[in-house]
Amino acid sequence: METPLNCAEEQQPPPALPASWSTVTPQESPADRNDKGNAVGFVLVHAGAGYHSESKAKEYKHVCKRACQRAVDRLKAGALAVDAVTAALVELEDSPFTNAGMGSNLNLSGEIECDASIMDGKSLRYGAVGAVSGINNPVLVANRLLSEAQKGKLSAGRIPPCFLVGRGAHDWAVNHGIPPCPSEKMFSLSAYKRNKHKMELAEKVDTGFNHHSKKRRQASETVSSSLPTPYFSTWSDQAALLLDTMLENGSGLLDTVGAIVVDREGNVAAAVSSGGLAMKHPGRVGQAAHHGCGCWAENTSTLNPYSTAVSTSGCGEHLIRTMLARECSSAMQCEDAHQALLEAMQNKFISSPFLASEDCVLGGVIVLRCCRCSDAQPSPDIQAILVEFLWSHTTESMCVGYMSAQDGKAKTHISRLPPGAVAGQSLAIEGGVCRLVNTPTTVD
Repeated sequence: METPLNCAEEQQPPPALPASWSTVTPQESPADRNDKGNAVGFVLVHAGAGYHSESKAKEYKHVCKRACQRAVDRLKAGALAVDAVTAALVELEDSPFTNAGMGSNLNLSGEIECDASIMDGKSLRYGAVGAVSGINNPVLVANRLLSEAQKGKLSAGRIPPCFLVGRGAHDWAVNHGIPPCPSEKMFSLSAYKRNKHKMELAEKVDTGFNHHSKKRRQASETVSSSLPTPYFSTWSDQAALLLDTMLENGSGLLDTVGAIVVDREGNVAAAVSSGGLAMKHPGRVGQAAHHGCGCWAENTSTLNPYSTAVSTSGCGEHLIRTMLARECSSAMQCEDAHQALLEAMQNKFISSPFLASEDCVLGGVIVLRCCRCSDAQPSPDIQAILVEFLWSHTTESMCVGYMSAQDGKAKTHISRLPPGAVAGQSLAIEGGVCRLVNTPTTVD
């Protein structure tokens, strides 16, 4: 098996460059190979698109490694893509360093409200929860909604739900055996108070700036303003500074963790989970719960030559209005995956007519596509799956990790915009290719 790696960043607007994949083959001992047996599969995870400080880089990478390992463990045990992607998300949600589950941001009322969704590429079913409180692993609820829907109609011919929100989602989860978790165990009260105080200060400064700007405009209609321009610039600069420092050290700038998986049968699945924006309005539901916005997974069909899986991160409102997950999935049916994603991020996101009023478009994606290898195999019993995987973001950075079931350990990377690139107007794109070989087990 080959595990490829590619690092090729692009600044937006980027030149139309062809994909340039490079490969490295991991060195394994005979004992390692025997232990892995016939395990086949691949996982790609992300810990959010936003800003990842250098001081916490080790923690971000470590949680991505653990998430990859959890998914691979499930694949080795024979699990399909949906179960493996759920396992990866649970690990990401359990980390205090991610904005999901245990480490979620708080809303204006000091409460945690989480969003999550999952999609199975084989059945095309989807499950999601929005603004749910008191559940440590919202992805488990989303997965349970997906699996319950596969059982068919409810009594009296009712269609089973695929998307629940708020208290209804919480009660449904508890009734289906998912344990509740007291919200006070899921967040840092001191961090909430610190961010709330900084936001209130920023609002006061911004209110003062607007008040004096109004007086200046009124005065200018009759006499020259008595307040010099630098005075107003000071108010504006103070507001901007406080808004920036409100989320210092990356706190609150990361939105939505996610994972995508391909299993031994070539099935794909995708999932996302998020605590939402820091200091968000109570009841706000981000892209992590919306169909076609947070994640997408679709197996190959007569219309689609490739199986595709996508998971997004970033500003939920931007991702919802562009339905970026589904757009990227559709783009992956083109011949050149690298170029297709580049054009999708540019035309369907940064320059999207749905975001024409936005001067800073923030988001990131991880994507994969796979198909059965067409090249001749040494034996008709040996099957191979070619997996192309990429990530792209318009934010300052994005932390990713990836691993195949035949790798000894996961690889992690914090992708950053090129020097001089402007977040929200530029993009970075990287990726690689992996060949998964499924060799039948022989019985003596």
